[in-house]
Amino acid sequence: VQLEQSGAELRNPGASVKVSCKASGYNFTRYYIDWMRRAPGQGLEWMGRIDPEDGDTKYSQKFQGRVTLTADTFTNTAYVELSSLTSEDMAVYSCARRGSSGAYDYWGQGTQVTVSS
Repeated sequence: VQLEQSGAELRNPGASVKVSCKASGYNFTRYYIDWMRRAPGQGLEWMGRIDPEDGDTKYSQKFQGRVTLTADTFTNTAYVELSSLTSEDMAVYSCARRGSSGAYDYWGQGTQVTVSS
C-alpha cells in the first residue's frame, strides 16, 4: 500500500491550492481517505474525509466553505483543494487511509504548502 502525494506548492495570498494523493496497492474505494495538516509549531489538524466509493465527504467546521475533497476512482487519486489562502494556511498537508479499525494505517509523505507574496 502506498499513498503518494504531489510536490510542494507556493501560492500567493488569496489563491487556491490543490494537493493530490495517489493510492496504490489496494482497492481504493474500500477505505476512507482523510486529510490533515500540521503548521509549524502546531498540532495535527483534521480537515475532512472522503469516501472514494461514492464521494461522500465530511469536513471540519473550521474549513467549511473553503475546502473541497474529491476522489477520482479511475486514477485512484484523492484531492484536497483549499481556497482563499492566507499565511495561516502554511503547513504540511497529509493524506491518510482510514483502516478497517478506524485508525489511520497508511500515510502520504506530506506536501508543503507555502503562502507568500
